[in-house]
Amino acid sequence: MDNRINEIRKVIRALRVSMVEAETIMRTQIARDQDCSFVAQELLKMRTVLAGLVREKESLGDHEPIVVAAPRSARPTAKPPFVHPAKRHPVQAQRVG
Repeated sequence: MDNRINEIRKVIRALRVSMVEAETIMRTQIARDQDCSFVAQELLKMRTVLAGLVREKESLGDHEPIVVAAPRSARPTAKPPFVHPAKRHPVQAQRVG
């Protein structure tokens, strides 16, 4: 029984890392205004599998959360805040003379 729980936990960890990578790819495709429907469908399939594994793990009596430390490169970087350009007001030319 413990072996099955450990196997499920390993698969869940690997699946979560794959999901983070897929989300990163999808966000990159969205930023480039590309079609991301294939990656989104795969991500939904991964979530379905993950939900089934979690149900099976809990039915075996394991209710502890699984902590996954995703690699820093898999996470999207934060965008810098948008700064509005400064407004320039025309100045009337002064006459010399």
